[in-house]
Amino acid sequence: MSSRTGIVKWFDKEKGYGFISADAGDDVFVHHSQVKGEELSEGVSVSFDIGEGQKGPMAINVHTI
Repeated sequence: MSSRTGIVKWFDKEKGYGFISADAGDDVFVHHSQVKGEELSEGVSVSFDIGEGQKGPMAINVHTI
């Protein structure tokens, strides 16, 4: 599994989810349970892997960079 990178497009801390704008051009769902380390906020650079969520692809193993 290769890591991808992107920028947090938005993240709702109360609801615990948001989206990452991946460098590959797609938007990827992210859930707070997959965030390792710092909390996410808009504009933060991240690295992540892609996993399969209940509703399709989602970011897993998310780390700020």
